[in-house]
Amino acid sequence: MTIHKLLRLALVPLSLALLLSCGGGSSTPDGMSVAGGAGIGTTGAPGSGASSDASPAGDGSTSASSGSGDDGSTSTASNGNGDSGVGSGGTGVSTADAGTSVGSVDGIGSIFVGDLRYDTDQAQLDLRDATQLQIGMTVVVTGPVNASFTSGTARQVSSMAQMRGVVDSVDVAASTFQMLGSTVSVDDDTAWADLPGLPALSAGMQVQVWALPIGSGALRATRIQSQAVVATPLVTGVVSQLDAASSTFQLGSLVVDYRLATLPAGGLANGRIVRVSGALPPVAGRLDASQIDGWYALSSVKGAPVQLEGVIGNFASTASFSLMGTPIDASAAQVTGGQAQKLGNGVTVVASGTLSDAGVLVASKLKIRHIPGGGALPSFSLIGPITNFNSLADMTVKGQRVDASAATIVGTGQPANGVTVSVQGSQVVGGVLLATQLAFQ
Repeated sequence: MTIHKLLRLALVPLSLALLLSCGGGSSTPDGMSVAGGAGIGTTGAPGSGASSDASPAGDGSTSASSGSGDDGSTSTASNGNGDSGVGSGGTGVSTADAGTSVGSVDGIGSIFVGDLRYDTDQAQLDLRDATQLQIGMTVVVTGPVNASFTSGTARQVSSMAQMRGVVDSVDVAASTFQMLGSTVSVDDDTAWADLPGLPALSAGMQVQVWALPIGSGALRATRIQSQAVVATPLVTGVVSQLDAASSTFQLGSLVVDYRLATLPAGGLANGRIVRVSGALPPVAGRLDASQIDGWYALSSVKGAPVQLEGVIGNFASTASFSLMGTPIDASAAQVTGGQAQKLGNGVTVVASGTLSDAGVLVASKLKIRHIPGGGALPSFSLIGPITNFNSLADMTVKGQRVDASAATIVGTGQPANGVTVSVQGSQVVGGVLLATQLAFQ
């Protein structure tokens, strides 16, 4: 008996050691759905419905804390949902794996965000307001990237719409429209999912918008689609006029009552970018919030690669400006897509680099995407087999309709179903990518 007891005592720690070394299996972050294949769509996944208001990036916080009304940090890293489950201290996540890219989808195959092409075959997808990723949708992607910020492997991809509701007015001359107390601007980089452009919008129409916040009550649309049925309202913007006593704040001119809302991790503060959901449309310029989420979060791991798309604000020089509240130092960056002297407030750029200890994104690359009044022609990409082929003017690649009737054809081959091609285009109008080049792979 004594020998048997000794053997059992020796086997227990050995078994525990073996279990720990195996890691105990894998877990999926809350709200994330595992997708295989092309890694760009979900079917029946949690949070994939068009009116889902679940919080993005695994933020299930129900904290009721609020800011004191003082200006809080407006860094994207602190505006997000905690650490988006990535790169927080003690997680064991490596610097390489903690890379983060925040921006809009420039292409599918797997996906392109800024200059980065991500392999999404094994990515976990969290799509809040659509069933598949499409050009122009805003996303946050986490996973390792190469040193030149040209390719990466996505571990997680999260996407959410920023605005949803009724259009109040349209100013075609100014390339803007008003909704939910905010001004939404459009440019050549805006993808139109099912509309031919801004002149097709009118007061009273319902739309869903993916956009980049610019400042108080202002956003730059990256994708717009019409809504055929009444859906729960969404509004995104920079918090101002925070009043803890009355449990209200403003997004543009819209007053948000958050007394019954689920709040984001870290609470609320003036200057923080948030996304507000409501069960009912606003009444008399006041919205009763049911859910408040933070903006997409950057990694907090020191030295992790970061790519951030946004509209320049607070521009003093290439060494000092901001993108959605994150301070940028691009003094040593390689500038592409346009001339460095054209940089200034209102220019849309993609900054790639690393975050310093002070929270400054020190950019090694800076790509100009759009300059107000001209310059930086948009470029969207698709790589995959042709489907639904009727003609060069009417086919589909990776779920995106394509008109390549005016495109330059590169390589030898005949377009047909199943033929793999690479497509470049400059506009998505009425849900169709107008291709400028089609290359056979």
